[in-house]
Amino acid sequence: MPVFIVTEEETDLTVQQFLQQHIPVAPAGYLRQLFKKGKITRADKIVAADDCLSAGDKIALPNSSRIQELLFAPQNSRPKLDILYESREILIVNKPAGLAIHKGKGHERDNLTDQVMTFLADRGDKFQVAPVQRLDLETSGPVLFGKGKKSCAELGKLFMQGEVSKTYLALVAGKLLGRGELLSDIPAKGKLKTARTSYQTLISNDTVSLLEIQLHTGRQHQIRRQLADAGHPLYGDRRYKGPCPRKLPRLFLHCRQLAFIDPFSQQRIEVDCPLPKDLSRFLPQLGIE
Repeated sequence: MPVFIVTEEETDLTVQQFLQQHIPVAPAGYLRQLFKKGKITRADKIVAADDCLSAGDKIALPNSSRIQELLFAPQNSRPKLDILYESREILIVNKPAGLAIHKGKGHERDNLTDQVMTFLADRGDKFQVAPVQRLDLETSGPVLFGKGKKSCAELGKLFMQGEVSKTYLALVAGKLLGRGELLSDIPAKGKLKTARTSYQTLISNDTVSLLEIQLHTGRQHQIRRQLADAGHPLYGDRRYKGPCPRKLPRLFLHCRQLAFIDPFSQQRIEVDCPLPKDLSRFLPQLGIE
């Protein structure tokens, strides 16, 4: 019986997101049937697709030939990359929620960097490629990759100098109006570092607000932590005690735009990435259009 153990980084995922990450070639319809038939368990108890996970949970699947086939499916069976922009030095890819950027514990089978490297190798490109930015596991949106060491170094300088504009969409609990700025010290690599975030409310009602957010620093979980500390945690954010309705499949945080000056061509690059359907379909349930 195949068993997967949930890591600390995966505590915000639903069971379905967790399985799609570990078995990326599994059709969504097939997983739905397994949930419907009660074939997926945690501690010998049947789980639902949208049940949230905690670190250390053990998710067990039926010991069938179909499961074994999916577990050992070849790399080229995985979904194709969603490429948002490409030049000789730059590649920008749309990262779905639940997919890690880097290889690590719990993400050995599938991660965005390996997908990009495989895609380029299959195309015959021989240079090294590396991500220049970071998005949390459950956050979706554009990720910038540099092609070759020189490109990675030049693009890295842009981020270090704060010359890359990063715009996010976030759904938070409570009524929040107008514009504002969050400035606070948050833990980062064992130290307290200053984090600065600007927001503008796009639409709100008495219980929920949809925000457009600009990041001015790049601390881990910056948006999630600062908004939770301000009394407006993100929807779907278990870690920071945000509302987690069963009909919301994931954390409601999406990077919708990256903008910067290409250090090689000196042209302005502006990549837009619309709100994913799983998030846009959830908004009307809270009276947000």
